[in-house]
Amino acid sequence: MEPSMGKPSYLRNILVRLFLFCVFIIALRFAYVVTIRGESCDVGDFCFFSLPESFNVVLTRTSSSAIITSSDKSAPSTPEKIPDLWITEGFQKSVRFYSSVFQDLITDAVLSPNFKTLSMDTETGADVYALREIGVEDSIGVSKKGLKPLVISGQGFKFLDESFDFVFCGGGVVEKSMKPGDFAAEIARTMKPQGFLVIHTGANDTYSLESLLELFNFCKLVKSRDIGGFDSQMPFIREIVMQKVNKERIVEKSSGDSVNKCSVPGYKRELIKKAEPLIKEEPKKPWITLKKNAQKIKYLSSMVDISFKSRYVYVDVGARSYGSSIVSWFKKQYPKQNKTFDIYAVEADKTFYDGYKYKKGVTLLPYAAWVRNESLFFEINQDPGHKMVEKGRGMGRIQPVQTSTGSTSSGNVDEIRGFDFADWLKNTVSENDYVVMKMDVEGTEFDLIPRLFETGAICLIDELFLECHYNRWQKCCPGERSSKYEKTYGQCLNLLSSLRKSGVLVHQWW
Repeated sequence: MEPSMGKPSYLRNILVRLFLFCVFIIALRFAYVVTIRGESCDVGDFCFFSLPESFNVVLTRTSSSAIITSSDKSAPSTPEKIPDLWITEGFQKSVRFYSSVFQDLITDAVLSPNFKTLSMDTETGADVYALREIGVEDSIGVSKKGLKPLVISGQGFKFLDESFDFVFCGGGVVEKSMKPGDFAAEIARTMKPQGFLVIHTGANDTYSLESLLELFNFCKLVKSRDIGGFDSQMPFIREIVMQKVNKERIVEKSSGDSVNKCSVPGYKRELIKKAEPLIKEEPKKPWITLKKNAQKIKYLSSMVDISFKSRYVYVDVGARSYGSSIVSWFKKQYPKQNKTFDIYAVEADKTFYDGYKYKKGVTLLPYAAWVRNESLFFEINQDPGHKMVEKGRGMGRIQPVQTSTGSTSSGNVDEIRGFDFADWLKNTVSENDYVVMKMDVEGTEFDLIPRLFETGAICLIDELFLECHYNRWQKCCPGERSSKYEKTYGQCLNLLSSLRKSGVLVHQWW
């Protein structure tokens, strides 16, 4: 009699059913992870295999599966769900560009795989991805809008002092910054001593590059080169490599200059050659000639990129009403390159003070610009031919106080406070600021300009619009000269010429 086969067959059927049940459970779990959650397995899931760290995952939008390629370099840490941005052609193109740039910097010993790096204001994080891809694993980006895991939201103050060996500013982020001074200060705070700063900018004129170096004056220039960009928005790139210097060197450099002397650099002097020529012959109708000449003025901000200045300042000396030159000219006509200017209005005539109330971004200095701090007489001048001039509506002229009773002769003279304008300017702006000044002070320019030279404050002015007052021909009275001013047109021309010879970009104003 043959042995019974019932028990083995029964046991085999149970094992087969158990195996099929396990396969079903696994398939159901996989379907849940992929179709319901839309993610690959993570720590909370169970997986039959895991990728080694030396593998790089490359995804394509048209493929539903991952293409796995071996690599000796560590890829960026992959989040639970790959951001859609990472699989776009634009992102991958950016990564390839930055990988090439960073490889060159490694070759030049500017960058090292063991560096801690920061990318400033990176929108997509492609530069951070590239850094991690080539082996610089301790890399992070910061931007207003975060994009985990490469970019965190916020500003640089999230990091401790002297945290980074390498800081990268790509995509022209420095010139796009609304507050370049604060931007540079934050980089200075977070960089380690001897750390490297690399900036990509589209600016290529000498003025802007020198301004950039001054903005980051805590660094020394290592090298610069021109490279081709990777998109139409920035086809040309100037790559500037700098290294943070010790604080002692910065103090030594700043203390080496004389307090009351300055010299205008050569690149600023070259710009004066491009300026409109001064009017050599005295115009018979100055009120017409000077106004026409103003249309030929070549503004500094139309010749160069002013993006790398710490802040932007307009000083109107002899401003009169708020709607006079501040609104009618500076705000409407001066090319500001989308920069926000801090405006200072210096005006001694109290008639105009109410017009400055509640004006945002405008600071009124209700004093007379002068060569020292002292009391002055402020006299309201009246033009010939105007019999009735409301007090305070004429052009004000200042003069030192001679006696305690000298201010009561005409009813149009007030005693006011004068302040040391040159000293105020030196305490208000710096060499890293972009300073535009308009000066209409009814003859006092012959006192103020020499004082600006004497103190070195003249070098703080990037562009000056000067109305020089002289005994000009009168509009009201043909053949008669004004008796209000003692200076001649020749003396005004000499003043303007001396300013330009000294390296100051000055324009004749009316």
